[in-house]
Amino acid sequence: MSYLTQSKIAADSFMNNRVAQAVASEPTPTINDIDRWVYENRRDWAAAPGWDAAWESALVSHEDDPTYQPGADEAVITDSMILSQIQPMLPPLPGARKE
Repeated sequence: MSYLTQSKIAADSFMNNRVAQAVASEPTPTINDIDRWVYENRRDWAAAPGWDAAWESALVSHEDDPTYQPGADEAVITDSMILSQIQPMLPPLPGARKE
């Protein structure tokens, strides 16, 4: 685990946009400003298990490409990884029972 890598993920504009789009695809009537929610929770979702290792591995495998952006590479942190991380973080729907 690398806190530095996690902080880079949290600050990455591609990741922020991808996470925001994942949130937008979920039923979240209690979130009025998705971009704000993503920003306020960025450190939590960026600390998802395995994300930092995937990010670092991608950078090593593209070390000869100074323009490579791991946040834009959907093979590094996949959409399903993002969705799996954010779904439990979202507020429950009104009237939903807690399990």
